Amino acid sequence: MDTTQFDAIVVGSGISGGWAAKELTEKGLKVLVLERGKNIRHGVDYVGEHAENWQLPFYGMPDRERDNRDYPIQQNSYAFGEPTIHYWNNDRLNPYVRNEDKPFNWMRADVVGGRSLLWGRQVYRWSEQDFRANAADGNGIDWPVSYADVAPWYSHVEKFIGVSGQAEGWEQLPDGEFLPPMDYFALEKTVVERVRKKEPQVPITMGRVAILTKDHNGRAACHYCGPCQRGCSTGSYFSSQSSTLPAAEATGNLTLLPDHVVERLEHDDSGRRVNAVLAVNTQTGERTRFSTKLVFLCASTLASTQILLNSSSEAHPNGLANGSGVVGNYLMDHLAVSHTGMFVDDTDRYYQGERPNNLYIARFRNLAGQDEDADFLRGYGYQCIPLRPDWETSFNRRGFGEDYKAQLGKPLPLWVWVMRAFIECIPNQSNRVYLHPERKDRFGIPLLVTEFEWSDNERNAALDSGVQAAKILRAAGAISLDIDDTKKLDVGGDAIHEMGTVRMGRDPASSALNGYNQAHEVDNLFVTDGSFMTSSSCVNPSLTYMAFTARACDYAATQLAEGQLG
Repeated sequence: MDTTQFDAIVVGSGISGGWAAKELTEKGLKVLVLERGKNIRHGVDYVGEHAENWQLPFYGMPDRERDNRDYPIQQNSYAFGEPTIHYWNNDRLNPYVRNEDKPFNWMRADVVGGRSLLWGRQVYRWSEQDFRANAADGNGIDWPVSYADVAPWYSHVEKFIGVSGQAEGWEQLPDGEFLPPMDYFALEKTVVERVRKKEPQVPITMGRVAILTKDHNGRAACHYCGPCQRGCSTGSYFSSQSSTLPAAEATGNLTLLPDHVVERLEHDDSGRRVNAVLAVNTQTGERTRFSTKLVFLCASTLASTQILLNSSSEAHPNGLANGSGVVGNYLMDHLAVSHTGMFVDDTDRYYQGERPNNLYIARFRNLAGQDEDADFLRGYGYQCIPLRPDWETSFNRRGFGEDYKAQLGKPLPLWVWVMRAFIECIPNQSNRVYLHPERKDRFGIPLLVTEFEWSDNERNAALDSGVQAAKILRAAGAISLDIDDTKKLDVGGDAIHEMGTVRMGRDPASSALNGYNQAHEVDNLFVTDGSFMTSSSCVNPSLTYMAFTARACDYAATQLAEGQLG
């Protein structure tokens, strides 16, 4: 058997790559998945999953010297820490170049499954308004697809991964295929009732999340053990390890190679067909050329862009599939801004477990056009995170003995409600990535350079999110408010929703991909991670990546079978 010849090669094993592997193997293709990171086995290598602080180095506190040396970028993530450090990219060994005047934080996993082990699991469909936003206000190019084109594939994905949520019938946040929603805390029921009465234009619901509320497809319902980013041995939350990769492996058509970073793609004499993928073994430095009929780039937005730019040739002097010159441009992320309110809860009710979800307030600004009091385009939604202070916030108060211990075991009569606004980012050509002309990594691959800054539109939307959050928190009965004045915004990349550098469109002169994620200039090349996005909406993007990946796989397999891919 030729171990270097495959029907299809998928680069990356994260959310998009896992889906590409599943869909293509189930269609009978022999598929190789190349993953830069080390192998992580489901349910075996989640070494920090249930680790107590006393079992961790420094009782779980950060090793600042090590983190500043090896993880200066990754340590900015909420999911980074001693229990998860083995999942993350070592920035010292695998660097990129950041323009410090226009910084961008590139959060990277370094394991099989990628960030599907670490993501927040919030999953929302785009609306038709999202797909038409660019055409409506003239920013960016129009999407070559509509909601109707993607809706069946949203359903296809949701039925497999399992999404808990509540159907609401809102046009701006289409309903999906839902398992039962998670329940509200008692205080949340009161808050929701007040908001719906006093601010009826605010659409509030339980978050839609890729976590099971009942057994589904051989995976167990969540038992609220948390925190989820450490790994989930029961497979209650969706990840490549728990779901798509096992499905692909079950076909007998999957070959998975961890510890292989892709250097470049090679094409045939016509320049319209990739015929090989060149990869470097990260442990030995050995280079291997893998032949293929079909390539799916799912390495993550920045990594896939780096591969395309580094695959330049005489036929593609600006990088593979980059005759338009857009590859590397129009980098987007969501701007996240937090506003908080404090609520009194004088009941003795307490809650066991750790609910891995929160309330969600869907976009309600600029829905019918431009609101008269809005000095920004598009909109934002809020993820409303409830926090209940406990003994850890008051352990140094005075007391002694049995009574003191009993007091510490009771919750404080307060809740903190964090309204985290996720704000749509307008496509901007100057937000970009490109290859450094001289600097290379330890494998001889040119380093990627990032340049990113927020526009006035995002800044104005962030300010408005504070104004609206204050109204909502007051309506909900908050006794105090802390509204972010947005003087210091998060760095681009901090929301970990980067997208847009290999965008799709109708015109090859202004886009790299067509409506099926197929490169305009290279027939058997498909890109289905976040880089294909033409705009960003304001909702978490992973469900859209998965739906487009499944749709592209269906199209590609059909085209391949019909001999249309070269």
